[in-house]
Amino acid sequence: MIVFLIVIAVLAFIIVITNIVVVQQSRAYVIERLGAFHSVWGVGIHFKVPFIERVARKVSLKEQVLDYPPQPVITKDNVTMQIDTVVYFQITDPKLYAYGVEQPMMAMETLTATTLRNIIGDLELDQTLTSRDVVNTKMRAILDEATDPWGIKVNRVELKNILPPADIQNSMEKQMKAERDRRQSILQAEGQKKSAILIAEGEKESAILKADAEKQAAILRAEAEKQAAILRADGEAQAIMAVQKAMADSLAMLNEKAPNDAVLRLKAIEAMQKVADGKATKIIIPSEMQGLVGLANGIVEGVKE
Repeated sequence: MIVFLIVIAVLAFIIVITNIVVVQQSRAYVIERLGAFHSVWGVGIHFKVPFIERVARKVSLKEQVLDYPPQPVITKDNVTMQIDTVVYFQITDPKLYAYGVEQPMMAMETLTATTLRNIIGDLELDQTLTSRDVVNTKMRAILDEATDPWGIKVNRVELKNILPPADIQNSMEKQMKAERDRRQSILQAEGQKKSAILIAEGEKESAILKADAEKQAAILRAEAEKQAAILRADGEAQAIMAVQKAMADSLAMLNEKAPNDAVLRLKAIEAMQKVADGKATKIIIPSEMQGLVGLANGIVEGVKE
């Protein structure tokens, strides 16, 4: 009996321990009681009634990513492309996720491929290549509405790769290369234009500086010549004033000495000699000085002998 009770106690303890459930962060457990939905357990410790309740599904509440392989899609202008899609979703209602649809991930993949074909089928090739944001927005809205009864919220959809046929890819690469060459030519032309403008501006500034320097040099030369002319005129004026002053002083001295007629006549003869030293060919001598001149000549001849 004691052994039996011990076995019963051990079994009861094991049953209790095994039916204690701890739910981790960002997870939820869907609980069924006798085969029917009972509740959803959140974060924390819970006790499951043995043999009556069971954990029907463990659900992650984190944002999840589904990366689908490339899907063949036909555009409006009958071009077949390969497009792979990435879907970011989150489970918001564990009960609906557990009972809304069988195999939710497979259902989402099928729904994503169908939605993508419907949207791309209304677009031409050029629109498909240039309207990724529009396609992403439309797909997110359609998928979010369709998966809402499944307890899934689609946060965003991204077209990962768009692969046109090989011949179209070659044509696009040639077109892109031509566009790059055109832009390069435009940039080179703009660079040459700017370089020519800079050179012209530099030559213009150089010419302006050179002309300004020549102007300043001419002004300085003119100022120097002006100052030299002023100084020459001032020197000549001073020389004339000195000569005039010397003559005035000489006359004053003569007046002070009260010269007689002979001295005055002698001075007159000296003046006549200076006149004779010039280029004049004829000299008119007053009559009252002729005798004195003859006397002076005689004296000179006597001195020479």
